[in-house]
Amino acid sequence: MADQPTPDISGPLTGDSANREQPSRAGDFPPPGQLRFRSINRLGLWTLYMKEVRRFFKVQTQTIWAPAVTTLLYLMIFTLALGGGGRVVLGVPFATFVAPGLIAMGMINNSFANSSFGLLVGKIQGTIIDYLMPPISNAELILALVAAAVTRAILVGLAVAGAMLFWPGVDLTVHHPWAVIWFGLMGAILLALIGVLTSLWAEKFDHNAAITNFVITPMSMLSGTFYVISNLSPTFQTVSRFNPIFYVISGFRFGFLGQSDIGTTNEAVLHGAIGLGVLNVVLWVAIYYIFQSGWKLKA
Repeated sequence: MADQPTPDISGPLTGDSANREQPSRAGDFPPPGQLRFRSINRLGLWTLYMKEVRRFFKVQTQTIWAPAVTTLLYLMIFTLALGGGGRVVLGVPFATFVAPGLIAMGMINNSFANSSFGLLVGKIQGTIIDYLMPPISNAELILALVAAAVTRAILVGLAVAGAMLFWPGVDLTVHHPWAVIWFGLMGAILLALIGVLTSLWAEKFDHNAAITNFVITPMSMLSGTFYVISNLSPTFQTVSRFNPIFYVISGFRFGFLGQSDIGTTNEAVLHGAIGLGVLNVVLWVAIYYIFQSGWKLKA
């Protein structure tokens, strides 16, 4: 068989050949090691979010129901210890006063526990590469971790509130739905961001436990969950107002009771809501740049 002549491709392409996609020029590719994202990686974001949700949901007895039981024990103990004799706080029975604060406290504590666990375990077990190598941006990584923590917080809050509906002497009538939603979400996001920051800094579980025991727990217990800060001395009232969890607890309670010890007017509650939103934005930006720098993540 005679050799077939080699077609001449030196000239311009015509017909179907002209419609074929040509290889990109070398200048179209980013330098090696530099990621280029043209849009949100929705699939990667959803995948990481579901990974984090399934991680805590597989042990839901420990991550959802156990915190709910612990919160109910707080309600029982403090109601019996401090609510005797028909004690009234902010114009309502003590059990009704303390219940919203306990719901919010359970939500924020579990939000922190969830977000502070993932990256830390990855660093300890050497699987941190599973978070850093997938084609998702740092913003998407933070968003997935925070969203999973907020999901756990909401589930714990619903579990606690559902149980409290059957608790004698507790009225969970909602007066301001916007406050319940806003302060609940802002509190969960705030502690989720602090948890992500903790997991970046921590190198072992002892570091994480130190933040929990010496920072998060004192801030939660001294946030006005079981009392109004007007009972404190002026000095400690001022200290309480520098505690962001105080605004989470009091604002969340305002949504149920229509009253709050943030201030005597609804405008004071609104200022607290705006302040929490600004604080979350500042924390988000700071954590984003920490991820960008590779601090505690890159060798």
